[in-house]
Amino acid sequence: MIGVSGIAFNCHREVLLIRRNQAPAQGLWSIPGGKMEPGETLVDACRREIEEETGFNNTRVLSLVALVERNIESFHYVIADFLVEILDGENRPPIANSDVSEACWVALDRLDHYELVPGLKDIIENTHRLWQSGTLPGLVDPNGKTGDFICT
Repeated sequence: MIGVSGIAFNCHREVLLIRRNQAPAQGLWSIPGGKMEPGETLVDACRREIEEETGFNNTRVLSLVALVERNIESFHYVIADFLVEILDGENRPPIANSDVSEACWVALDRLDHYELVPGLKDIIENTHRLWQSGTLPGLVDPNGKTGDFICT
């Protein structure tokens, strides 16, 4: 299965996290995301999942920052992690919806206090380090329309 997720930061050095309410990884903290639906693009699926799980309905997908493969609990996923910008409320709390039990902004220096899905902390920290330095990490869709993510 193909999954997508979005990493969003705000101006307070916080990352948007959700707590999974279903398998796989039920009870663990992650970034908003889920399975693609038939006919969706990666970008559309990422936006939809963020809206469904957090209530943020105006996001801009900036770049593809990680591609991970997970084979756990009889689920086999390839997940595209995108850096996203929340355009409609990075300073307001998210609203947990859909298949998540909690959603919140978490300070980067408090990530160790959350039981994250395996491998996520490194992805978050690396993405934030590059983003903070003014570098757009990962691969980008140069014209924002093709869904072809390339090195720039």
